[in-house]
Amino acid sequence: MAIEQSRAAARHFELSRRSFLRGAGACVALPFLESLGIGKLAANQSGATRLAQTASGAPLRTAFVYFPNGAIPAQWWPDRPGTDSTWSRTLRPLDGFKGQLQVLGQIDHHTADGGRDGGGDHARGNGTWLTGVRLNKSATDIRAGISIDQVMARQVGHLTRFPSLELACDSTPRSGGCDSGYACAYQYNISWANDRTPMAAETNPRQLFERLFGQGDRGQRLALQHRRQQEERSVLDFVLDDARAMQRRLSAQDQRKLDQYLTGVRALETRIGQAERLGRAIDPEIDTPAGIPTEFADHLQIMYDIMVLAFQADYTRVISFCQAHDGSNRSFDHIGIAEGHHDLTHHRNSPERIAKVADIDLWYVQQFSRLLEKLNAVRDDDGRTLLENSMIVFGSGNADGNRHTHANLPVLLAGSGGGTLHPGRYVRHNNTPMTNLFLGLAGKMGLQNVDRFGDSTGRLDDI
Repeated sequence: MAIEQSRAAARHFELSRRSFLRGAGACVALPFLESLGIGKLAANQSGATRLAQTASGAPLRTAFVYFPNGAIPAQWWPDRPGTDSTWSRTLRPLDGFKGQLQVLGQIDHHTADGGRDGGGDHARGNGTWLTGVRLNKSATDIRAGISIDQVMARQVGHLTRFPSLELACDSTPRSGGCDSGYACAYQYNISWANDRTPMAAETNPRQLFERLFGQGDRGQRLALQHRRQQEERSVLDFVLDDARAMQRRLSAQDQRKLDQYLTGVRALETRIGQAERLGRAIDPEIDTPAGIPTEFADHLQIMYDIMVLAFQADYTRVISFCQAHDGSNRSFDHIGIAEGHHDLTHHRNSPERIAKVADIDLWYVQQFSRLLEKLNAVRDDDGRTLLENSMIVFGSGNADGNRHTHANLPVLLAGSGGGTLHPGRYVRHNNTPMTNLFLGLAGKMGLQNVDRFGDSTGRLDDI
C-alpha cells in the first residue's frame, strides 16, 4: 500500500512538473515582464491621473520615427526661420500640414561625434538618437543608455494595454559587430530598456497586428481573444497551485529559480487584470496583414497604418519606429534609383549623386506625409484629430551623410500636443542638444522627476 501511494505521489509530482513547465511556456510567450517595471508602474497609477493626457482629458500620444543616413542639407531647410518661410523641395510634400509642423533647426547630438572613437557614425547615429549617451565602442561589451521612449513608457505605460511599441522594417542581427567595431545592436535599434538591453522591434506586420488585436478573421477576433484570456486565467490558477505544492519539495536554489519564474506569472496576472480594467478590446474592420510585404513602401505604410490603429484604440501612447537602420544601403528601384542609399550619400559633391540622395530624402518625407494624413483623418474623443493630440518626432541621427556630421540634425516635430505645442514654423534652436527636446516632450506628457536625460543641459520649452 505504501509503495502504491509513493508511486501515485511520484506520478502526481511528475504530472505537476510537466504542467507547470507548460504553464511557463504560456507565460514566456507574452510580452510583459516584471523586469520592465510593471509592478512599480501599477503602484504609481493612482498619482498619475494627468499623465499623457491633453487638457481635455484625451490621450496624448508620442512617436519617434527614424530615417537613415541623414539628408541633403541644402534641400532640407526652409529659406528662413519663422512662420512665413518657404519650405524646401524635400519638405514640400508636407505643405498641407504646415499648421501642424515645426522644423527644428540647430538640434545636435554631439555624443554621436567620432572623437577618439573614430569611425562608426552609423552605429552612433542609431544608438544615440533616443538615448543621448556616448556608446561604448565594442562588438560585445554593449553599453548605451535608456531611450526617452522607454522613460516615457515607464511612467505612462500602465494607462494602456501596451506600455510602448517598437517597430522596424529591418531585421536585427542578433550579435557581432556591424560598423567599425560597434555592436550590431547599436546600429539596428533606437529603443533601449537600459544601458545594455535594446528593445526588440517588431518587423512583421502580421505578428504586430495579431499581438495588438488578436488572431482570426475580422468579426472573430474578440471572441477568440476572450477565450484565450479565460484560458490564460485557468493556466495561471493551475500554475500557482502547482507551484505551492512543488515548493516544499525543492532545494533552496530551485526555490530561488521558482521565485524568479513566479515573478513572470505575477506580471501576467497584472497584464490580464489591466486589460480587463481598460475595457473592451476592439476588432478593426480590416483584414490581418499577410506578413512582410515584398515592396518596402508597402511594408512601411502597413506599419504606419498599425501605428494609427494603436493610437486610435488607445492601446499605447508611446511608439518608436526605425524605418531603416543608419548605413542602410537599400536601393530604390521603384523611383528609378538602382544604387544603394548609403553608397550614394558619399556623393563627393557629384550633382548627379546628390540629386539621387535628395530624391530618396523626398521619398521618405512623402511616406511620412501619408502618416500625418491618416492621423489627421481620425477624430479623437475631444473633437480634435489624432494628429492634434500627438507629438511625432521625425528625423535622423546623421545630418550630412556625406561627412557623417551630427550637428544641425534634420528633425521635424508634428502635431499640437493637445494644444501645448506651437506648430506652423521653422525655429533655429542655437545648437541645442536633442536631449533638451526630449525633456521638453517629457514635460508635455506630465512625466515626474525627469529633469536630466543623456547629455541634456536643460529643458527645451520653445516647441
